Amino acid sequence: MKVKVPTWIPAPPQAAEAAPADPAGTEAERGPAGNTRLTAATGMVLLVLLAVEGVTILSVRQMLTLHVVVGALLLGPVLLKSGSTLYRFGRYYTGAEPYRRKGPPPRPLRLIGPLVILSTLALLGTGVALVLTGPTGSGLLLTAHQASFWVWFGLMTVHVVGHVWEAAVVSWREVRAWGTGRDARGRRWRLVAVGLALMVGVGAATALVPSAAPWVDRPEHHAAPAAVARP
Repeated sequence: MKVKVPTWIPAPPQAAEAAPADPAGTEAERGPAGNTRLTAATGMVLLVLLAVEGVTILSVRQMLTLHVVVGALLLGPVLLKSGSTLYRFGRYYTGAEPYRRKGPPPRPLRLIGPLVILSTLALLGTGVALVLTGPTGSGLLLTAHQASFWVWFGLMTVHVVGHVWEAAVVSWREVRAWGTGRDARGRRWRLVAVGLALMVGVGAATALVPSAAPWVDRPEHHAAPAAVARP
Protein backbone atom coordinates (compact mmCIF):
# COMPACT_ATOMS: atom_id res chain seq x y z
CA MET A 1 0.00 0.00 0.00
CA LYS A 2 1.47 3.31 -1.08
CA VAL A 3 1.45 6.07 1.52
CA LYS A 4 0.49 9.47 0.14
CA VAL A 5 2.73 12.23 1.49
CA PRO A 6 1.06 15.63 1.98
CA THR A 7 2.08 18.18 -0.63
CA TRP A 8 3.47 20.55 2.02
CA ILE A 9 6.15 18.00 3.00
CA PRO A 10 9.04 18.34 0.53
CA ALA A 11 10.46 15.12 -0.91
CA PRO A 12 14.23 14.61 -0.71
CA PRO A 13 16.07 15.81 -3.83
CA GLN A 14 16.95 13.16 -6.37
CA ALA A 15 20.56 12.04 -6.51
CA ALA A 16 20.98 13.86 -9.82
CA GLU A 17 19.87 17.10 -8.17
CA ALA A 18 22.19 16.56 -5.23
CA ALA A 19 25.20 16.10 -7.52
CA PRO A 20 24.76 18.02 -10.80
CA ALA A 21 26.11 16.12 -13.77
CA ASP A 22 26.91 19.16 -15.90
CA PRO A 23 30.48 20.28 -15.03
CA ALA A 24 29.82 23.74 -16.48
CA GLY A 25 27.00 24.34 -14.06
CA THR A 26 28.52 22.58 -11.09
CA GLU A 27 29.82 25.65 -9.25
CA ALA A 28 26.52 27.49 -9.54
CA GLU A 29 24.45 24.48 -8.50
CA ARG A 30 26.65 23.51 -5.56
CA GLY A 31 25.53 26.61 -3.67
CA PRO A 32 21.88 25.53 -3.16
CA ALA A 33 22.86 21.85 -2.82
CA GLY A 34 25.54 22.62 -0.23
CA ASN A 35 23.15 24.90 1.64
CA THR A 36 20.53 22.13 1.73
CA ARG A 37 23.08 19.63 3.03
CA LEU A 38 24.39 21.96 5.73
CA THR A 39 20.86 22.81 6.88
CA ALA A 40 19.90 19.13 6.91
CA ALA A 41 22.98 18.01 8.86
CA THR A 42 22.56 20.78 11.42
CA GLY A 43 18.88 19.94 11.73
CA MET A 44 19.65 16.29 12.50
CA VAL A 45 22.16 17.31 15.17
CA LEU A 46 19.50 19.57 16.69
CA LEU A 47 16.94 16.77 16.60
CA VAL A 48 19.22 14.51 18.67
CA LEU A 49 19.97 17.28 21.18
CA LEU A 50 16.29 18.17 21.44
CA ALA A 51 15.44 14.53 22.17
CA VAL A 52 17.88 14.57 25.09
CA GLU A 53 16.53 17.92 26.26
CA GLY A 54 13.01 16.53 26.12
CA VAL A 55 13.99 13.69 28.44
CA THR A 56 15.33 16.19 31.00
CA ILE A 57 11.97 17.99 31.02
CA LEU A 58 10.33 14.85 32.43
CA SER A 59 12.24 15.41 35.67
CA VAL A 60 13.74 18.86 35.34
CA ARG A 61 14.37 19.32 39.06
CA GLN A 62 16.56 16.21 39.23
CA MET A 63 18.23 16.81 35.84
CA LEU A 64 18.48 20.59 35.88
CA THR A 65 22.24 20.71 35.32
CA LEU A 66 21.95 18.41 32.29
CA HIS A 67 19.00 20.49 31.12
CA VAL A 68 21.11 23.66 31.18
CA VAL A 69 24.10 21.93 29.54
CA VAL A 70 22.06 20.55 26.64
CA GLY A 71 20.18 23.83 26.26
CA ALA A 72 23.50 25.67 26.00
CA LEU A 73 24.84 23.12 23.51
CA LEU A 74 21.88 23.95 21.29
CA LEU A 75 22.93 27.60 20.97
CA GLY A 76 25.63 27.07 18.34
CA PRO A 77 23.70 24.69 16.05
CA VAL A 78 20.56 26.87 16.33
CA LEU A 79 22.54 29.91 15.16
CA LEU A 80 24.15 27.91 12.33
CA LYS A 81 20.84 26.51 11.08
CA SER A 82 19.16 29.92 11.33
CA GLY A 83 22.04 31.43 9.37
CA SER A 84 21.91 28.82 6.59
CA THR A 85 18.13 29.20 6.34
CA LEU A 86 18.29 32.99 6.21
CA TYR A 87 21.06 32.78 3.60
CA ARG A 88 18.87 30.66 1.33
CA PHE A 89 15.99 33.07 1.96
CA GLY A 90 18.13 36.07 1.05
CA ARG A 91 19.62 34.50 -2.07
CA TYR A 92 16.20 33.41 -3.33
CA TYR A 93 14.51 36.77 -2.84
CA THR A 94 17.46 38.72 -4.27
CA GLY A 95 17.07 36.73 -7.49
CA ALA A 96 20.11 34.41 -7.43
CA GLU A 97 19.41 32.10 -10.38
CA PRO A 98 20.49 28.74 -8.84
CA TYR A 99 18.31 29.40 -5.78
CA ARG A 100 15.40 30.53 -7.96
CA ARG A 101 15.67 27.28 -9.93
CA LYS A 102 15.67 25.25 -6.74
CA GLY A 103 12.60 27.13 -5.58
CA PRO A 104 11.32 27.95 -2.10
CA PRO A 105 10.00 25.47 0.47
CA PRO A 106 6.25 24.68 0.32
CA ARG A 107 4.13 27.67 1.36
CA PRO A 108 3.10 26.45 4.86
CA LEU A 109 6.72 25.79 5.83
CA ARG A 110 7.83 29.06 4.25
CA LEU A 111 5.22 31.02 6.22
CA ILE A 112 6.12 29.55 9.61
CA GLY A 113 9.89 29.64 9.00
CA PRO A 114 10.49 33.16 10.38
CA LEU A 115 8.20 32.39 13.33
CA VAL A 116 10.20 29.25 14.12
CA ILE A 117 13.41 31.27 14.21
CA LEU A 118 11.92 34.07 16.32
CA SER A 119 10.27 31.72 18.82
CA THR A 120 13.48 29.69 19.12
CA LEU A 121 15.54 32.80 19.82
CA ALA A 122 12.93 33.98 22.35
CA LEU A 123 13.01 30.62 24.11
CA LEU A 124 16.79 30.47 24.20
CA GLY A 125 17.08 34.11 25.24
CA THR A 126 14.67 33.81 28.16
CA GLY A 127 16.25 30.51 29.19
CA VAL A 128 19.74 32.02 29.32
CA ALA A 129 18.37 35.05 31.15
CA LEU A 130 16.76 32.77 33.75
CA VAL A 131 20.08 31.05 34.39
CA LEU A 132 21.93 34.35 34.73
CA THR A 133 19.37 36.09 36.98
CA GLY A 134 18.67 33.13 39.27
CA PRO A 135 15.40 32.13 40.99
CA THR A 136 14.94 35.39 42.91
CA GLY A 137 12.68 37.79 41.05
CA SER A 138 12.45 35.54 37.98
CA GLY A 139 8.64 35.46 37.81
CA LEU A 140 8.14 37.48 34.62
CA LEU A 141 11.08 35.83 32.89
CA LEU A 142 9.78 32.40 33.79
CA THR A 143 6.31 33.27 32.49
CA ALA A 144 7.81 34.58 29.23
CA HIS A 145 9.97 31.46 28.92
CA GLN A 146 7.04 29.11 29.46
CA ALA A 147 4.82 31.03 27.04
CA SER A 148 7.52 31.08 24.37
CA PHE A 149 7.97 27.33 24.82
CA TRP A 150 4.36 26.55 23.95
CA VAL A 151 4.45 28.82 20.91
CA TRP A 152 7.75 27.27 19.86
CA PHE A 153 6.51 23.72 20.46
CA GLY A 154 3.51 24.13 18.17
CA LEU A 155 5.52 25.73 15.38
CA MET A 156 8.43 23.31 15.72
CA THR A 157 6.14 20.29 15.54
CA VAL A 158 4.96 21.37 12.09
CA HIS A 159 8.52 22.32 11.10
CA VAL A 160 9.97 18.93 12.08
CA VAL A 161 7.18 16.95 10.42
CA GLY A 162 7.68 18.99 7.26
CA HIS A 163 11.47 18.66 7.07
CA VAL A 164 12.61 15.53 8.88
CA TRP A 165 12.18 13.16 5.90
CA GLU A 166 14.19 15.36 3.56
CA ALA A 167 16.84 16.11 6.21
CA ALA A 168 17.32 12.45 7.13
CA VAL A 169 17.70 11.29 3.51
CA VAL A 170 20.05 14.15 2.57
CA SER A 171 22.19 13.57 5.68
CA TRP A 172 22.36 9.82 5.05
CA ARG A 173 23.57 10.46 1.50
CA GLU A 174 26.26 12.74 2.92
CA VAL A 175 27.46 9.98 5.25
CA ARG A 176 27.44 7.34 2.52
CA ALA A 177 29.37 9.54 0.10
CA TRP A 178 31.90 10.74 2.69
CA GLY A 179 35.35 11.36 1.19
CA THR A 180 34.27 10.55 -2.38
CA GLY A 181 33.01 12.53 -5.35
CA ARG A 182 33.70 16.08 -6.44
CA ASP A 183 31.95 17.52 -3.37
CA ALA A 184 34.27 15.83 -0.85
CA ARG A 185 35.82 19.18 0.03
CA GLY A 186 32.37 20.70 0.62
CA ARG A 187 31.49 17.85 2.97
CA ARG A 188 34.63 18.50 5.01
CA TRP A 189 33.78 22.20 5.31
CA ARG A 190 30.23 21.38 6.39
CA LEU A 191 31.58 19.02 9.04
CA VAL A 192 33.89 21.79 10.27
CA ALA A 193 30.95 24.23 10.42
CA VAL A 194 28.82 21.82 12.49
CA GLY A 195 31.80 21.03 14.72
CA LEU A 196 32.47 24.73 15.35
CA ALA A 197 28.80 25.27 16.15
CA LEU A 198 28.96 22.52 18.76
CA MET A 199 32.14 24.06 20.18
CA VAL A 200 30.26 27.33 20.59
CA GLY A 201 27.65 25.37 22.51
CA VAL A 202 30.30 23.75 24.70
CA GLY A 203 31.72 27.18 25.48
CA ALA A 204 28.27 28.50 26.34
CA ALA A 205 27.59 25.51 28.60
CA THR A 206 30.93 25.98 30.38
CA ALA A 207 30.06 29.62 31.01
CA LEU A 208 26.44 29.06 32.08
CA VAL A 209 26.61 26.00 34.33
CA PRO A 210 28.21 27.82 37.30
CA SER A 211 25.45 30.44 37.12
CA ALA A 212 22.82 27.71 37.35
CA ALA A 213 23.93 26.77 40.89
CA PRO A 214 21.22 28.88 42.62
CA TRP A 215 18.54 27.01 40.63
CA VAL A 216 20.08 23.62 41.45
CA ASP A 217 20.53 24.42 45.16
CA ARG A 218 17.20 26.16 45.78
CA PRO A 219 14.90 24.62 48.45
CA GLU A 220 12.48 21.92 47.33
CA HIS A 221 9.38 24.05 47.97
CA HIS A 222 10.40 26.51 45.22
CA ALA A 223 8.70 25.85 41.92
CA ALA A 224 11.01 24.47 39.28
CA PRO A 225 11.14 26.25 35.93
CA ALA A 226 9.51 24.39 33.10
CA ALA A 227 12.66 24.85 31.03
CA VAL A 228 15.84 26.78 31.60
CA ALA A 229 17.41 26.86 28.17
CA ARG A 230 15.17 24.84 25.95
CA PRO A 231 15.44 25.84 22.25
